[in-house]
This record gives sequence, structure tokens and C-alpha cells, in this order.
Amino acid sequence: MYDVFIVGAGVVGCSVARELARYQLKIAVADKENDVSMGTSKANSGIVHAGFDAHTGTNKAIYNVLGARMFPELSRELDFPFRQNGALVLCFDESEKGKLYELLEQGQRNGVKGLSVIDGRAVREMEPNVANEVVAALYAETSGIVSPYEMTIALAENAATNGVEFLLGQEVKNIDRDGDGFKVKLGRKTVKAKIVVNCAGVYADEIYNKVVGEKKLEIISRKGEYCLLDKKCGGLCDKTLFQLPSAMGKGVLVAPTTHGNIIVGPTADDVPSKNDVDTTFNGLNNAFNTATKSVPSLARRNIITQFAGLRAHSTEGDFVIGESDVPNFYNVAGIESPGLTSAPAIAVDVAEEIAGKLQAVRKDNFISRRKGISCFAKMSDSEREELIKQNPLYGKIVCRCENVTEGEIVDSIRRPVGATDLDGVKRRTRAGMGRCQMGFCTPRIMEILSRELGKDMTEITKFGKKSNVALGRTDEKL
Repeated sequence: MYDVFIVGAGVVGCSVARELARYQLKIAVADKENDVSMGTSKANSGIVHAGFDAHTGTNKAIYNVLGARMFPELSRELDFPFRQNGALVLCFDESEKGKLYELLEQGQRNGVKGLSVIDGRAVREMEPNVANEVVAALYAETSGIVSPYEMTIALAENAATNGVEFLLGQEVKNIDRDGDGFKVKLGRKTVKAKIVVNCAGVYADEIYNKVVGEKKLEIISRKGEYCLLDKKCGGLCDKTLFQLPSAMGKGVLVAPTTHGNIIVGPTADDVPSKNDVDTTFNGLNNAFNTATKSVPSLARRNIITQFAGLRAHSTEGDFVIGESDVPNFYNVAGIESPGLTSAPAIAVDVAEEIAGKLQAVRKDNFISRRKGISCFAKMSDSEREELIKQNPLYGKIVCRCENVTEGEIVDSIRRPVGATDLDGVKRRTRAGMGRCQMGFCTPRIMEILSRELGKDMTEITKFGKKSNVALGRTDEKL
């Protein structure tokens, strides 16, 4: 019997799990994928929003501002990449400058500090590559950038260190009432729980509607397509560059990543399928063309990869958070942008409410800090020499583009909630995220995974399920 059963191992589910792990509770997190951060949490802009976009008084506005304030300390505690780089909302027409002041006033009502409207000359002093057509911008100095999947992994590792059980690769098939609690049918077994927390992203409506027995929640899959540019373009901008937002979202941005690339996107298209993460010619083309309005010197030849992600848009227009009509069943649903920013603050409130309901006692031995994987590429020569003396595997470069060593890859596999496939290693170490996009290092990473996991090479996958890379072995005599 679990005290709390969390459905979904994205940034929201892992944040809730980590906060609940502060209490003496038996907690599980289940996800149908074979790793954490496999949905929206791995395919988004990676922006820590300041909090001026959301309408005052909404859950989005409240949790955005609270969450943004948590990031500096949280990133230090859990050792994930985060930088408070600031953001600019660009205005290209004098007649629209009033919208900047509307955003400024809304942000101030929401409690955002460090907001100001600046003219086009000041914008170009900050960002020399911004288009000459920019006449003004809203400057938000508290906006930041984060590696979303590394943040989620850090939360999961810390939760696991504090006793949370992760049931990965186990889809929730059904949830039935069982007295005051629930029976949760997974792919391979059925478990019992006193409380269920629904953090299932685009599938949150399906999970809740199964329990309540009618359609009470509707989540629309909103697809966003992105282009990622080579690190040599990293100097094109330092701030996150937005354009004035539309009804569909914050629009196409141009932003640096925490690892020195430039990201362009997203589009915003509602799609019928909750699995539709295919990129399209029109979507990518529109995203890139729109981005060049902000930074004309963007060049397509510098794109190293393209991808799409889905946002969980609730038809209610706001985050759906709290105990539902079904007692002891909590929804944390419709967590679209600024969901990444809001997740830590949402988790605090949800965990406190659940802990109060269960009359849970706080642990005296909660481990709040987590140390990430040593990054060989960022070390000095003396630090590298010392690390290689301790572990010779750090002297073997596997990914040349990103200077990732065998030592880092082995660590990524052996850690709590460790990597079990190529993409899992990639998200934890950046092996394969460089210019060649795994063109050269794939066979060696597969060999390491095979050795560490005790699996045959033909069993190694790209992202679980049936994504096997090697289909068989060639005859050695040929």
C-alpha cells in the first residue's frame, strides 16, 4: 500500500515526488515511458519566465512568480544548469508600444520585480544582433534559462535518494476506488494507494475521466516545433528574445540555451493526437522565418537538429490544481507554459496539502542536496588530471563534439533512476547533442550500455519500446 501514487514522471510529477519525500510516506511515481522527462518536460523552450504574461490572479500567474523565485536556490541544491539571463519582449511598431506597458503593469500586479520598457536603441545596446525595426521592448531582468530535462532528472534522483520508488515503463491502465483509496492497475501489476496525484501531462484528462466515470476534464495537445542551432551561433543573443504574444501563446522566441546553443521556436498548433510529435516543413519554416524578424542574421545552415513537443492545454484556460470531485484524487493538470517555471511552487502547495491530510511527519534525515555528473568539458586541465587519476574512464573521450567521457556515461547509467538507453545517456551527459547528433559516438555508447546493463547489443534502444538500433548480428565470416 502506497501512501501517495503519482501518475507521470515529468517535471511536475518529479517536483511533487521530491516535496512529498520530505515526509515519512511511502511514495511511488509511475510513467508509461522507460525514463523520466519523456514528454513535455524534455521538449520545450527551457525558459524560466518572469511572470508578466499570465493574467493576474490566475494559478498561472501566482505559481509562475513563486516558482521563478525558487530557481536560484533550487538549482544550487540539485546542481542542474540554470542562468538568470533576462528577457526582452520586442515591439516592431510604434502603434503597439502600448501593449508593452500593459504587460509591464500586469507583471507589476503579479509581483514581478525588475520590469521596465526600454527604447530600440537600448535594446540594440543589450543585443547588437536584434533587428533594426525594433522600436521598443519590455525588459524582464529576472527571466532565466534552464535545462528542463536535466532539472527533471535532478528532481527524480533526489526523490529516489529520499526513498521514492519509480515505476518506469509501466502504463496506468485503470484506477478504481477501493474504500477511501484506490487500486491502480499497471501494465504488469496492480497496486493500492491512499492518495493518487494526476501529473500525466497531455494524458491527464484520460486518467481523471477514467476515475470519475465521465468527461470532466479536457486537455488539448498543442504542438510546438523548434530548431536548435550550433554552439558557434551562441553569441547571437544573450537575453531571451520574445515577440509580442498572441492568444495561442508567447510566440516564437530566440534564446540561448544553458549549454551555449541557440533555440528557435515554438509554433503553436492544436493537434488531435496526444502522440503527434512529428516535425513538419511548414511548422519549422514558419518558426524560423518568424525568428529572423527578431534576429535577421540567423542562418538555416547552422541548424543541427529539429524537434517538436506537446503542451497540455486545458480548455479551462488555467492550471487545474487540487483535490478533485473524487476524494483523495488530486489533479495537477493543464500545466502548459509557464508550467516548467511553476512546477517547484505547485509541488510545495500540493505536497503540504497531502501531507496535512495524511497527518504525515517530516523527516529528520531528508537529503536536500544532489551532486550532478562531473562535466569533463568544463574542467580545467588540472581538474581533469586529478579526475583521471581517480577513475581512468574519464580519460576516454566517447563524444568528441561535446567532449563527453566514458566515466560520465557510466555514471549516468549507475545513478539513481539511471539511463537505460541512448537518449537517456544523451539527456544526462550531452553525449550526442553536438554537431554530428550521435553520428559517430552511437556504437561506443551502445557498447557501454550493453556492458553496464548486462544486455546484448541488439537489446539496446534509442528511447525504449521498439526503438532498437541493432536488429541482429552479421556473420563474422562475411
